[in-house]
Amino acid sequence: GKPDRDNAMAPHGLDQSLELPSTTHIVVVDKAGNAASMTSSIETGFGSRQMAGGFLLNNQLTDFSARAEDDAGNPIRNRIEPWKRPRSSMAPTMVFGPDGELRMILGSPGGSRIIGYVAKTVIAMIDWQMTPQEAVSLPHFINRNGAYDLEAGTEIAELADDLRDEGYQVNIRGLNSGL
Repeated sequence: GKPDRDNAMAPHGLDQSLELPSTTHIVVVDKAGNAASMTSSIETGFGSRQMAGGFLLNNQLTDFSARAEDDAGNPIRNRIEPWKRPRSSMAPTMVFGPDGELRMILGSPGGSRIIGYVAKTVIAMIDWQMTPQEAVSLPHFINRNGAYDLEAGTEIAELADDLRDEGYQVNIRGLNSGL
């Protein structure tokens, strides 16, 4: 059957793009305080596998659906067509204090889960007063308009039955972020 998120997003059109491990994130702060938070994705391992001028070319076409319509003839939202931009989720983040000083800089790979990974980590550090390592080490949990995904092999997965008892759909799966 269809993944639950397809049903939840049906009013917006189905999404048939692949989610493959292909994104990286780096954070750099130099001794003068200059900072950069950069998420980079060339899609699939090594992008298109073609080089030009010493650079690997991207393959963002994998962010689109190769099918233009579903079985009922309805258009698929992220179908390939002119002037469309690839679906992408990135959240390179810099947090500044009231004094304007840089307090936190972060980001993550993780496809459409990137925004949730980064938001959880910022909340953990600001609202829960966790250290960066404590916040990054928290188990992952996210709901992208459907079932709750809980990180397998962590204490958060122990909440699955309680969530199901409340009527939620729950998946326990690997959620490696690379924060």
